[in-house]
Amino acid sequence: MFEALTEPDRDPARPWLTLLDDEQRPEVLEAEKPHLVVWGSLWPRRPDARIRFDLTSDGGYGTLLAWTLLVDEPMPDESLVGHLRKRLNVLINGSYRDSMDQ
Repeated sequence: MFEALTEPDRDPARPWLTLLDDEQRPEVLEAEKPHLVVWGSLWPRRPDARIRFDLTSDGGYGTLLAWTLLVDEPMPDESLVGHLRKRLNVLINGSYRDSMDQ
């Protein structure tokens, strides 16, 4: 999972980071293998946004993933926050997960 977050296109048979027209490929700002990845913004209109991924062992052979959306002041309005959260949910909890089930 760490590799998929730091190199989203590393496996062409499992594409998952499909961006919308108003999004950009995120820059990896920080990576501490195997437990932390921080992306820069996916959204040019909110260049301050960062996405923090915390990866922990599930005690077996799997990995638990938690993501946190971080933005600077001023906070975006609730509709924009909802959009950003939904997009992360679609990308991480949808597209990424689906690509691993192939």
